[in-house]
Formats: sequence, C-alpha cells, structure tokens
Amino acid sequence: MKKLALHSKILIGMLFGVLLGFLMLQFSWGKPFVQDWIEPIGAIFVRMLKLIAVPLIIASLVKGISDLKDISKFKSMGLKTILLYITTTVFAISIGLTAVNVFKPGEGISTETVVHLKKTYASNDQIKARIEEANKQKETKPLQFVVDMVPENAFKAMSNNKLMLQVIFFTIFLGISLLLVPEKQAKPLKIFFDSLNAVVLKMVDLIMLMAPIAVLSLLATVIVTTNDINILLALLRYAAVVVFGLLLIVGVYLILISVYTKKSPIWFLKQIAPAQLLAFSTSSSAATLPVTMERVEEHLGVDKEVSSFVLPVGATINMDGTSLYQAVASVFIMQVLWPEGLVFSNQLVIVLTALMASIGSAAVPGAGMVMLVIVLDAIGFPKELLPIGLALIFAVDRPLDMLRTTINVTGDATVSMLIAKSEGKLGEPHVQNWDDDYPKK
Repeated sequence: MKKLALHSKILIGMLFGVLLGFLMLQFSWGKPFVQDWIEPIGAIFVRMLKLIAVPLIIASLVKGISDLKDISKFKSMGLKTILLYITTTVFAISIGLTAVNVFKPGEGISTETVVHLKKTYASNDQIKARIEEANKQKETKPLQFVVDMVPENAFKAMSNNKLMLQVIFFTIFLGISLLLVPEKQAKPLKIFFDSLNAVVLKMVDLIMLMAPIAVLSLLATVIVTTNDINILLALLRYAAVVVFGLLLIVGVYLILISVYTKKSPIWFLKQIAPAQLLAFSTSSSAATLPVTMERVEEHLGVDKEVSSFVLPVGATINMDGTSLYQAVASVFIMQVLWPEGLVFSNQLVIVLTALMASIGSAAVPGAGMVMLVIVLDAIGFPKELLPIGLALIFAVDRPLDMLRTTINVTGDATVSMLIAKSEGKLGEPHVQNWDDDYPKK
C-alpha cells in the first residue's frame, strides 16, 4: 500500500466503504453497528480537518500578503478572483437551466411517486429546518451580507467555521497592516506566521494519513443511512440531469486549464484528486479546504500569495456545483408541481437569485437546500407546495450534495491556477511528505 498514490488509497477506501455499507444493510444489527463503531472514525477525521482550517487560513493568508512587495497586486488579484468566480457561477447556472429544459426530468415523475414522497418527507424535520433557515436569511437587509463580513470579535469569528468570511476579512486587514508598519517591527510577527503556516501544513500531511480509513467510514455511514432505494430509482432521471450538468462544468474547467495554463487536464485531475475525493466523502468544501490548499500549492505549483486568498474566498462564495443544482432542482420541481411557472422571466430570476444566494452561503452539508428555498420563493413558487417540492428531491439530496461539493472544490482549484498564471505565480510543484524532515534510520 505504501507505493500507492494517495488518491488510489482513498479510492480503495471508498470502495470498501460502499461494500461494507451494503453488507451491513443485510443484517438487522448492521446500521447500529456502523453508526456506533464506524461512523466516529469519519467524524474524527472531519473534525481534525475543521480544527486546522482557520489556523491555516490565517497563517497562509498573512504570509501570502506579507510576502507581497506591491500592495496594488493584491487589489488586482482580488478583483480578478471575484469576477472569475461570479463568471463561472453564472455559466454553471446557465448550463443547469439548459440541461433541465432540454431533458425535462420532471415529466418522468408519476403522481403515485409524488404522493409517496409527500407522505415520506413533507413533514421531515430536516426539511422544516431548511425552510426556517431560509426564512431567516430572506428577512435580512440587502447589504446585511456585507455587514456580516466584518467581525465584532476576531476570536469569536475564529471559533466558528461558518464565519469564514469574517476570518478572511480580519486576516486581510492584519496582513495589509503588517505591510504598512516598519519592517523591523513587522519581522517578528511575520516569522511567527511563517512558522505557524509550516507547522499547520505538516498537520495536514499527518491528518491525511488516516484519509483512506476515514472515507471508508464516511461512505459506509452514507450507505446505511440511505433512504428507500425505490425512491432513488424514481428520481434517477432528475439525478442524471444534475450529474450531466456537473460533468459539463468539469469539461469547461479542463478546457480552461489546458488552453490558458498550458497544463495537462489529466495531470490536473490526478494532482487534485485527493481533495476531490474528500469533498465527495465529507460534502463540505470548508472541511476539505486544508487539503485543497495543500494540493494546490505543493502539487499544482500555485504560489502561496495566490492560493492563500483565492481558495478560502472560493470555499465561501464559489459554489458552481451548488448553483447548477439550484437551477436544475428549481425547474424540476416546477415541472412536477407548478408547470405554469415555467416562463422565461422566472428562469432569469433563478440565475440572479442563485448567484446572490451562493455568496456567503455556508460551505457545509445541507446549505444547498437552504439556497433552493430562497430561489423558489424569489420566483413566487406557492408556499403551500414548498414542503412537497423539497420532499421531491430530498431522497437524493445527500448523494448529489457529495457530487456538487466535489465540483465546488474543483472550481476553486481551477480558478487558483488561472489567477496564478495571470499573476506570473504558477511555478513547478514542490511536494512535501509528512516525514521529509524526520530523521531516517
């Protein structure tokens, strides 16, 4: 196993996780066994990744900014990053709308299936929670998301991974201020963050040693907690449209990588694969962020000045996969429950609302459904049908969430390479292993 590449080990872990999950479903004691003894391994792994996410962002971003000689370069990079993320998100939403209007997956759903889904999920506690969360977000003022970016207490922001934008704001403020004080005064703090950055990256390497076992745990848990297989089959056509759209987005990424950076698309996918597989297993781009940063910097050759800004921002505002899902899910629900709402003006509203909803949305499992409620409300979808609409897609939401999170992370890595190339900061990979500095006997 030692000679296998990390992504191969993770794939093997995923395969055994799926097999273990289906095997445990054959026994009455299987599901409790997995939840009691297997699931904690994956939970610990995800917690460890989240544990180092904030320290890594702070150390990496401060180091990246403080290494800049010309602060105007940071302004240029920031503007290009935001514009590129917005562009790819709009493109993703457009792909989703095109695919769902061409294939019309809603026409394949029978009345019996709708009734069954309504009975099964319409009163589900998770669906109620998503609707309540969306209602809270809709009540906020137009510029509230800008206000929410500025923390009242930096330490409070650092204690909550959902406040990633606040951490980024504070860190950028700190890094720029570090550039503006005399070098003699800035040097001790810069040395501290340089050292912290190196140590946290080594922590990523150590945590990744348990990745194959962790994804086995995560996938086995997903399998044993999967809902009625017959319902999943009934929604297969809808799921297939989402997957098709996601694959088209990946194709766009690979074309950009090949044409603009002159790098091999196959090489790109191979280097970023561990981050993609973890994103798939955890359904959280925030939890995957430390691994994404490590792969992009060490394996893709993106300079820390770029990756330390582009990737944390991307984990928060760049949700290409999730935004495409909003488009497909919204139209699919209308095709089944509200066909009279299928007009061009509503689909234009979907593009604008899905784009705005993606900015600042939590990079955690389930955030996509909260965004979907906001999108449906914006087009005037009947409120009494909303629980039924969410029930339609709830059964396949988790597997699709895993896939769209993978696309989100791939998009972050793609944009970081494009920005690095435009800034002249795309170099050769410099891979570091967990035991490089450990004395060899």
